[in-house]
Amino acid sequence: MTLVALLDVTLKPEALDEGKQVLGRVLAETRAFEGCLGVDVLVDHEDETHWIAYERWESAEADAKYREFRAGPGKTTELGPLLAAVPGLTKYTVSDI
Repeated sequence: MTLVALLDVTLKPEALDEGKQVLGRVLAETRAFEGCLGVDVLVDHEDETHWIAYERWESAEADAKYREFRAGPGKTTELGPLLAAVPGLTKYTVSDI
């Protein structure tokens, strides 16, 4: 069953340009990861530093493999200093109703 993950990040205003570059590279890897059905980035209309990455995964297992990759060999260390707050991650199962 399809899984949707929402990654909620807020960048420091002074790091906005660098954050776009870093997240662009990270999301290119994410989109190429096995089981990823796509990623859209939503930018808050009133706060350009607040973004949500809307990720779609083939299954919870595919998402779990991706999270394991990001916690290990695919860890992104350059993003942390650019963030204004701890990112949030919420996962949803797509209902068939």
